[in-house]
Amino acid sequence: MAASLESGRITSELDLESLERSLRRPRTLFSGLMSLLTAAATLLALVPLLSVLYLLARRGVERLSLATLTTFPPAPMAPGCGFGSAIIGSLTIVALATLFSVPFGILAAIFVSEFGPDTRTASAVRFAAKVLTGLPSILAGVFAFAVVVETTGKFSVLAGAFALALLMLPTILLTADEAIKGVSTRMREAAIGMGATPTQVVSKVVIPTAAPAMLTGVMLAVARAAGETAPLLFTALFSQFWISARRPYFLPKSAADLMKPTASLAVLIYNFSGSPFENQIELAWGAALVLVVLVLLFNVIGQALAGRTRD
Repeated sequence: MAASLESGRITSELDLESLERSLRRPRTLFSGLMSLLTAAATLLALVPLLSVLYLLARRGVERLSLATLTTFPPAPMAPGCGFGSAIIGSLTIVALATLFSVPFGILAAIFVSEFGPDTRTASAVRFAAKVLTGLPSILAGVFAFAVVVETTGKFSVLAGAFALALLMLPTILLTADEAIKGVSTRMREAAIGMGATPTQVVSKVVIPTAAPAMLTGVMLAVARAAGETAPLLFTALFSQFWISARRPYFLPKSAADLMKPTASLAVLIYNFSGSPFENQIELAWGAALVLVVLVLLFNVIGQALAGRTRD
């Protein structure tokens, strides 16, 4: 018993001595130094981000009220008013863009992953999608202007939605492609073994299993589209009024309402931030805060769905 205790004490002393020596080694010192530098760089990168958020919160909250969120943008030096129409316009444009891009993106992902994964068409689609992820948003606006605005002869909600759909499509396609690849092969084989056709395997097994990850990609694409300004300058332009002048204001009454210019938060911020009138500048701060909150909300939902998928 005594011998074992003595042996344990000696081993403990040797471990402490080896640990002290390892802490003095250049490799250990270098690792610690790099960890400190990484932490410092992280904190330094957070400074401008937190500064912007603080400034938005301080200047934007002062301007927010129920009236601000439900009234029209103001004329220069006009008292009151708000950006309710810009909120509705942004949500309408993004909703239409989502409606345009999600079916095409998911169907394309199903084809390149399930029905033609090794074809030249699938390779070309993947390459094009990866190239489009780096497409400057202003070019999407120019393309939408040439295709929709020049064809119809007017700026419109539809043209803005088309431009944003171009930016959303590659993100949705690539994330859906990866989500489908992540579905277990055993699940497919089990469905085939039970007599399911390829279409049934996709519709009954693959899509339901990959749906959370697909939805993550959709939310991330929506978050990007909600903050875009340049494409809307070429397509939806801007309007001081609601989509429709008839109640309820927040719903288009016909397809003709979608063929009119409309306000949006991003363009309102762009227009009013450079205004010489104080009331419009203050409104731009409030609109910026609302837009940041909306984009942050979409990103949080996307990250939550991604975490659920990993679990």
